[in-house]
Amino acid sequence: MHAKKVARYGLLTALALVLSWLESLLPSPGIPGVKLGLANLVVVFALYRAGWFPACVLSLVRVLLVSFLFGNGVSLAYSLSGAVLSLAVMIPLKATGKFSETGVCTAGGVAHNAGQLIAAVVLLGTTRLSYYLPVLCVSGTLAGAAIGLAAAELIRRVPDRP
Repeated sequence: MHAKKVARYGLLTALALVLSWLESLLPSPGIPGVKLGLANLVVVFALYRAGWFPACVLSLVRVLLVSFLFGNGVSLAYSLSGAVLSLAVMIPLKATGKFSETGVCTAGGVAHNAGQLIAAVVLLGTTRLSYYLPVLCVSGTLAGAAIGLAAAELIRRVPDRP
């Protein structure tokens, strides 16, 4: 891999880590599983600028590092399931060319929350948590749209250099 690409991906990973850390400092809205997902801004930027594979690697590295630095095994399971399902939704939606960055990111936000809910159902061994799906759909839509709008602006404003 070219040294400039390695440096660029390292910077994107560092930025995602910093955004995760900053988000951990924000007060919780008091609703479990609800947060803005600031680091996803970097993942969406990478998806549009570098492609699906680098975005997946960046997301995986970020989830692993954040879990090791700020979380635990359980947080890793929730974060990883959310990240995988989110990317599994965003990548094909982007590939169609029919959705804006905001639309792709909004769908990714909802999918991320659904992935975390699936992880909770599996880890806790109960489907009773499904009552929480509407709350997570609303929060995923709002957070995904906010991050998507920011990502779209970032993609437009940051020059695309090789």
